[in-house]
Amino acid sequence: MKTKNILLAVCMCLAALNAKAQGYWVNDSTAPNYQENNYTEPAWEDKIVDRIDELLKSSIFKTSTVGIEVYDITANKLLYTYNESQTMRPASTQKVLTAVTALDRLGGYYEFKTRLYYDGEIADGVLNGDLYCIGGFDPAFNAEDLESFVSAVAEAGIDTIRGGVYADLHFKDDGRLGEGWCWDDDNPTLTPLMVAKKDNFLQRFTSMLRQRGIVIHGSTGEADTPHTARQLYIVTHSIDHILKRMMKNSDNTYAESMFYQLGGTAKQAKVYVNSIIQKVGLNPSDYYVADGSGLSLYNYVSPHEEVMFLRYAYDHKEIFEHLYPSLPIAGVDGTLEKRMRGTHAEGNVHAKTGTVTGVSSLAGYLDAPNNHFICFSIINMGIRQAATGRNFQDQVCAALCRP
Repeated sequence: MKTKNILLAVCMCLAALNAKAQGYWVNDSTAPNYQENNYTEPAWEDKIVDRIDELLKSSIFKTSTVGIEVYDITANKLLYTYNESQTMRPASTQKVLTAVTALDRLGGYYEFKTRLYYDGEIADGVLNGDLYCIGGFDPAFNAEDLESFVSAVAEAGIDTIRGGVYADLHFKDDGRLGEGWCWDDDNPTLTPLMVAKKDNFLQRFTSMLRQRGIVIHGSTGEADTPHTARQLYIVTHSIDHILKRMMKNSDNTYAESMFYQLGGTAKQAKVYVNSIIQKVGLNPSDYYVADGSGLSLYNYVSPHEEVMFLRYAYDHKEIFEHLYPSLPIAGVDGTLEKRMRGTHAEGNVHAKTGTVTGVSSLAGYLDAPNNHFICFSIINMGIRQAATGRNFQDQVCAALCRP
């Protein structure tokens, strides 16, 4: 019996030594925990799938829906999709489509112009002719700019105008409401000649001329500038100046102004937006462009479409270098100033927000923890409170930015 025990002990000893030699540890208190040391941390891509899947279990989706697309620009691959092809109302993320189209067609050095012309002759302080104020739908034209118009008249030696003072509005059609706008909403003024976004240019201009002691003998009204007229003064604002307020502050007047720079009518402006839809490989008939701001009830986009516009912008430096700085930054400025603070998304997410009744949206860019550059679109529809959508979007962005 003793011999059998000795042989058994020797065999166990040899088995243990063999197991150790093969890389396995058997009943050894000094051996490391095999599972802990060989556990592989899930890749960041896998983590975000799990994280967003978990967020989609929220009870808010019993009564509402959401569309999501997340695209890794660096790796050139989709990271996450959910209802990404569903057409939805974009709210103010429509401004992304407007901005990308305008930068593509007009260029990053385009200027918004408001011009002052005169027709006739100036002699002994008298303008024997008319003044023409030519609107270029510049939403940034303000009281200080109007004062410069008045000063230009005075500095030209004019103290009396024998003719009239006219507003030239030929820049765009005479429509004052966008397609699908509710008449009782606080809608922007769609006139190409305004002061501080208000439709009272001629009244203020003629009043300021008279205050400066300039006499006007003729009438005021609307008229096209004759080809014989000469320029007296011009006020310009860069496309970057307009983009900044349009995107950071989600200013609807600025967005509609940008939209109409594409064409004198909404119909013509839509042609150019649809041309980008075609350029990115999509069918314009699958979507609908009603305006430039996202106010309309008739706009229909999809998260996939918005991501394709963001990718197109990134692929064209002349667009991206103007678009990206204009986007609100999470926890820092614009309409994202108070959002995502204290998360990995703070200071990282650069995106356009959107809010109309029943809709909340967010579309833009972020830097992932693996140093990849990401673009995304999230559209919440059917929500009773905009904060519900915003909270969900913030959680998704935090999940994307967290290691």
